[in-house]
Amino acid sequence: MKTPPDHRSQVFGSPWDGVHGTWIDSARHYGRHWHATYGLGLLEHGAQSSASGRGTVDAYAGDLIATNPGEVHDGRPLGGPSRRWRMVYLEPAVIAGMQGDATGMGVGMAADVELVRPVIRDARLGDTLRRLFARLDGWRTAPGARGVEALACEESLAEVCGLLLDAHSTALPVREIGGDMRLLRERLADDLHAAPSLDELAAMAGLSKYQALRRFEKAYGVPPHAWLLLQRAERARALIRRGASLADAAAASGFADQSHMTRIFGRQFGFTPGAWQRGVGGGF
Repeated sequence: MKTPPDHRSQVFGSPWDGVHGTWIDSARHYGRHWHATYGLGLLEHGAQSSASGRGTVDAYAGDLIATNPGEVHDGRPLGGPSRRWRMVYLEPAVIAGMQGDATGMGVGMAADVELVRPVIRDARLGDTLRRLFARLDGWRTAPGARGVEALACEESLAEVCGLLLDAHSTALPVREIGGDMRLLRERLADDLHAAPSLDELAAMAGLSKYQALRRFEKAYGVPPHAWLLLQRAERARALIRRGASLADAAAASGFADQSHMTRIFGRQFGFTPGAWQRGVGGGF
């Protein structure tokens, strides 16, 4: 009896409908098949050869791999017994939303957008995709901080999609209109406990998600989720100075718990909330 090839796989959720991820370490030879989604992934180890809409292509560790909805492809190890890769899959409506269409009309528009390279070598896009994977891992393991973690994930997803569509697709450039970043900053500051979605922020500015993300970071030096965390740290610092306990300051500032506050506090100020409490004497 023939021994089946080694194969391990995991499927991951995300903060959004229409987006999921996989991690696969496999010696399998996949037959020809297709997906109803766009796919973008990182080949982490080994190499593979596969059919694509542009003929047979080879990919090696560090390369990005991409598929279009309905594109027939297969896959087999190249130069070794197996390979390992990680993917994110996006429904066409998600891509349409990244292009600034949140009405549902963009499903057909997204279907007209084609990723033009089945194997991509782009260091910036690769680094951004790795950051998306890391943030999705953090979102899954930090349920108490899911509001701001979800915003961080959404920023990374928007950046991945923006870079992918701008440099590696047939998508036409999206014209930028509107874009008062003060409105976005005020929305973030109004409620430190409930992080808005990037969808909400982009709609307020009349921009696509990627445009809103770029414009906000250009205006304020950090993306929205980082600005929100820094604002929470400033609120906690003021409360501790006025005599609040560390636990009360963390809760009142929107942190998931005291340890989360300590991590952000140290990153922003270079000292812990406890050191700040001892230094200022707990009440000015």
